Amino acid sequence: MTSEREGGSRKVGLWPLVFTVFIGFVFLDPLERHASPLEWTLLILGVAAFIGLYTVALLYSERREVALAAIAGVSLLGFAFAPFNAGAALFIIFATSFAPYAVRGEIRPSVAVIGLIMVVVALESWLLHLQWIFFTYSAVYALVLGTGNTYAARQAFATERLAKADERERIARDLHDILGHTLSLIILKAELAGRLLDSDLDGAKAEIGDVERISRQALAEVRQTISGYLSGGLQAELERAQSTLETAGVAVQSHTARVAMTPAHERVLSLVLREAVTNVVRHAGARNCRLRLETVAGGCRMEVADDGCGGWHVEGHGVRGMRERIEALGGTLARQVDAGTTLTVVLPLVGTADGQPQ
Repeated sequence: MTSEREGGSRKVGLWPLVFTVFIGFVFLDPLERHASPLEWTLLILGVAAFIGLYTVALLYSERREVALAAIAGVSLLGFAFAPFNAGAALFIIFATSFAPYAVRGEIRPSVAVIGLIMVVVALESWLLHLQWIFFTYSAVYALVLGTGNTYAARQAFATERLAKADERERIARDLHDILGHTLSLIILKAELAGRLLDSDLDGAKAEIGDVERISRQALAEVRQTISGYLSGGLQAELERAQSTLETAGVAVQSHTARVAMTPAHERVLSLVLREAVTNVVRHAGARNCRLRLETVAGGCRMEVADDGCGGWHVEGHGVRGMRERIEALGGTLARQVDAGTTLTVVLPLVGTADGQPQ
């Protein structure tokens, strides 16, 4: 009858005490009337069937058709026992309270399912002159639990949808950062090999060898990124950045210091550096590029500056992705485009002091 989200997964649980009290409710009427052994046998079988159906609804709550079929079965048990047991309202209560989760919190289907059950309850109560307690309990709990659980289910599934959207966006950014850089480098080396093919066969072979090596390395990095790791660390990424720029014919000035940082910080800076260098190679038309990594008070500062075309361009997907990554770690990203492009990242380093781990 309740649902909660933990770690992006939904857990629809039975409260043992509440469940036991509600189950006990269905036995009150037969106890007061001193029901026959046959009626007791049918009631016990009915309760067993109810527990089985409700368990199916819980286990297969992600499959709408199965969950709704289980709810229909629970409702039919309520309709069947209502003529001789007012406690059959229990079955109706559980069916209407779970219906919102079976339809993933959608308002119209939830109202339709609960409304249909209550229409049948009203008609049966009227035509068979059932005890007032059956209709009253069913209607009140259907209204209260149906409304409350519809809202709760909407919130729970909305949270799940947002979490999935965020995860898809994160994966898209990772693949964009990794593959965009690597494919650009492969294209550059393939073009260079094509130009050297007639004049310098050995040079062309060397470039093709680099293409094969980079492709294999890219495959390994994609696998490692999917596993949540980035091979080689920031220093290796700085070396790859310099190699990429030089291959593209861009002169590089590199002033980098070794900065102690957590793997998460190192991974984000590596991806940001990769995206920045890819943008220089693809769009800047630059002849010179400066790479700088240094410690600052309480953190580190990374700068990628080129003398390319610059311009007041609207931030694209890549720059937005870099900014989101940096801000998620409490850092800042500044982009100047008046004379070439200068990308400056300042990132606080938690748990470090003067570049050394505490």
